[in-house]
Amino acid sequence: MRFIEALRGGVVALLMMAATASAQDYPSRAIRMVVPFPPGGLIDVLARTIGAKFTEAWAQPVIIDNRPGAAGMLGAEIIAKAPADGYSLLVANTNISINPSLYKALPYDTASAFAPVVIAIFVPNVLVVHEEVPVKSLQELIAFAKAQPGKLNYASASSGSFPHLAVEMFKMLAGVNMTHVPYKGAAPALSAILGKEVEVLSSDIPGALPHLKSGRLKALAVTSVTRATSLPDVLTMAEAGLKEYEAVGWQGIMAPAGTPRSIIEKLNRQVVAALAIPDLQDKLKAQGVEIVGNTPEEFSRFLRSDTARWAKTVAASGARAD
Repeated sequence: MRFIEALRGGVVALLMMAATASAQDYPSRAIRMVVPFPPGGLIDVLARTIGAKFTEAWAQPVIIDNRPGAAGMLGAEIIAKAPADGYSLLVANTNISINPSLYKALPYDTASAFAPVVIAIFVPNVLVVHEEVPVKSLQELIAFAKAQPGKLNYASASSGSFPHLAVEMFKMLAGVNMTHVPYKGAAPALSAILGKEVEVLSSDIPGALPHLKSGRLKALAVTSVTRATSLPDVLTMAEAGLKEYEAVGWQGIMAPAGTPRSIIEKLNRQVVAALAIPDLQDKLKAQGVEIVGNTPEEFSRFLRSDTARWAKTVAASGARAD
């Protein structure tokens, strides 16, 4: 028995030594970054930008693997089942927080399948109305909506999307009733409000900005807890009177659960260093985002609170995915 215990202990020690050596050598080959959405969007731009910085720092290729489908779940499932060695990473977004409440069953357990690495950026939305809607502030919109319940229409990129639920959170906290009109993507939803098919929209800032400058849309509040640098004069929802409101999109890096801590920390340091580079900051800020670069522990805490926040909104609204 003593021989068996000693042998077992030796095997464990050898495995730990091998893992440590592997982590110290990391990365020694190509890294795959799975983007669970099509090429061309902000999350794809983020992945390619950070991937290029990885290659510069480590002289290893980074393969961007776009795997769109099922609100990001197809790509997330790939990483949930990948080896926990740091060579397969997920470029995740807010859907990771939303999907557990929106879908009855996921192909993975979100809470235990992933190791948070870093939130790279926050992506605030801005609540806008068409120029002909007779309101100039969030409180005026609330009063206007209460005076004619159900008559105001709001667009979203799709049912269950972040922009949809951002307005549902507003409705819940403000006690108003507006009618949801889902579209197939952010661009059609923006076209809908510009064409006066709807009156209200929670839009990404880059999409709305040209129309705010031209006066075709009016900004009432941003959805983040702090003001957006690209819209410094626009109040947050909390500043405008909805103290409990917090709905911010995010994008970051996650690894399979069980990835060695030393690798998680090395990835985190490299992303944070990349986010501090002026040309990368300029490129991202031009997209209307807020640069974060937090720790794995901060990301983990945020993920728990964000998931709980969206669960409450989904339950209250009865939202369903397309």
